[in-house]
Amino acid sequence: MTASALVWMRRDLRCEDHAALYHALRRYQRVYCAFVFDSDILNCLPGRKDRRVEFIHDSVVDLHHALQQLAEQSGAPGGGLIVRHGPAQGCIVQLAQDLGVQEVFTNRDYEPQAMTRDQRVAQALRERGVAFSDYKDHVLLDRDEVLTQQGNPYSVFTPYKRAWLQKLDAFQLKPYPVGRYARNLAPPPKAERLPGLEELGFFRTNLHELPLPSGMRGAQKLLQAFVPRMAAYHEARDYPGRKGVSYLSVHLRFGTVSIRQLAALAARRAAEGCEGAKTWLSELAWRDFYFMILWHHPHVVNQSFKADYERVQWEEAPELWQAWSEARTGYPLVDAAMRQLHQTGYMHNRLRMVVASFLTKDLGIDWRRGERHFAEHLNDYDLAANNGGWQWAASTGCDSQPWFRIFNPITQSQKFDPEGQFIRRYVPELACVPDQNIHFPAAMKPVELTACGLRLGVDYPLPIIDHARARERTLMRFTLIA
Repeated sequence: MTASALVWMRRDLRCEDHAALYHALRRYQRVYCAFVFDSDILNCLPGRKDRRVEFIHDSVVDLHHALQQLAEQSGAPGGGLIVRHGPAQGCIVQLAQDLGVQEVFTNRDYEPQAMTRDQRVAQALRERGVAFSDYKDHVLLDRDEVLTQQGNPYSVFTPYKRAWLQKLDAFQLKPYPVGRYARNLAPPPKAERLPGLEELGFFRTNLHELPLPSGMRGAQKLLQAFVPRMAAYHEARDYPGRKGVSYLSVHLRFGTVSIRQLAALAARRAAEGCEGAKTWLSELAWRDFYFMILWHHPHVVNQSFKADYERVQWEEAPELWQAWSEARTGYPLVDAAMRQLHQTGYMHNRLRMVVASFLTKDLGIDWRRGERHFAEHLNDYDLAANNGGWQWAASTGCDSQPWFRIFNPITQSQKFDPEGQFIRRYVPELACVPDQNIHFPAAMKPVELTACGLRLGVDYPLPIIDHARARERTLMRFTLIA
C-alpha cells in the first residue's frame, strides 16, 4: 500500500516555502492537503460580516488553485485542497481515517487554545494509530531557541533582539523547496467543491474595496510594491498619512507569505547598509519576541505580565468607553484612528500605540477591554502581538512603556500628522480646519470656529476629558502600586 500523509493547513495558507508540506512531501508518496473552517472559532465571532473570514476564504480558494497548478507543473496526477466546515478536531481525525493516512503534518501554533486543540487532535490520532507532527513555520526562532545565558526566556526586547540576530543565520532564512517534491501531491479523493462564503454563514464585506489583495498572489503584490519603499521605512513608518509600511501584517497573520522570505530580504538589504531594512528586520524580531512571551507566559492572555499591575484600579467609565469605541473623543487623531479601524479593519502601528495609551492612560480603562475591541475588528489580529502591544501601552507588560511616560494625543498628532492629512481622510468634518488647529479644535477661538464653519459639540464632539488632568490621575493610579 502506498504510504500517505495529510497536511493540515491553518495559518499558513500558501504552498511555497511551507515547512509541514515540505516534510510531508519528502517522506510520503501521497500527500493530501486540507483546511478546516473551524466552527468552534467561527461561531464565537461577533457578527456574520467579518473581513477576516472573507480574506481567509479568498486565500483558501487561491491556495486550492495554486496546489493544482503546482501538481500539474510537477507531473502529479492532481492536487488541490480538501476543505471542511466543522469542529477542527473532529474533522481532521475523521479525514485522516477516511484517507487512510499514516501521519498528519501541520505547522505549529502558539496560542494556548490552539495548543490545547492540537494536543487533543494528536491524542485522538494516536489512539487510531496515526502519527502527528508539527513544525516551526510561523516564526523565525521560537520557544526555547533564544534564551539568556542562564537558560531563561528574555523579558526585555533589546537583549532578546541582540541574541535573536546572532542566532538568525542563513539556515533559518533558507526556504523549503516544496516544488522539488510536488510530484507526491495527491488529488482530493473526489471532486472537491469549495464552500461559498454564504455556505459558511458569512456575508461579503467591503474587503474588495480596500487596497488589500488576498492570497499568495496578493502577498507578493504587496511585497513587490514595498521593496522600493523599504529604504525609507525607518523614517516613514511613523506617519499614518504616508505610504511608509509594508501592509503585509494580515498576510503574515494567515501565512499567505513566508516569514523566511521577508526576513531574508530584510537581512540581505540590511547587510548592504539599508537603514530601513534594519528597522523592518527589528519589527520581525518584535513579532518573534511576543510569540516567545506568549508561549512561556500564557497567563498574559488574561492577566498582566507583571503581577503587581493586576492591582491597578481601572475605571468603569461606560460613557468614556463608548465615546472611545465610537470615535467620539474630541481628539482628532484618536478618532481618525478608530474610524480607520472600523471602516477598514486596519490601524497604523503608531496609531495603535496612541489610541491604546489614550484608553488606558487618559481614560483609565482596563487594557483588556481595548485588546478585545481590537480582536474583534483588526484584520491582522494576532493574540501574541495584540496582547503585547496593549500591555506595552498600559505599562503592565514585559519591556513596556514606563507608566510615567504618557502619550499626549495632541503632540503625537502634531508630530506624526503635521498637516492633518490622515485626520482629514477619516474625519472629513474637520476638512476646513487650518493645519495648526486640526490637532485640537477645542482650543480654537469662536471667531476661528466660525471662519471655518465648525460647531463644536454639533459637527465634532468636544473633548471627553482633559489630557493634563487625566495624566495626573494616571500618575497617581500607578504611584499607589509602584
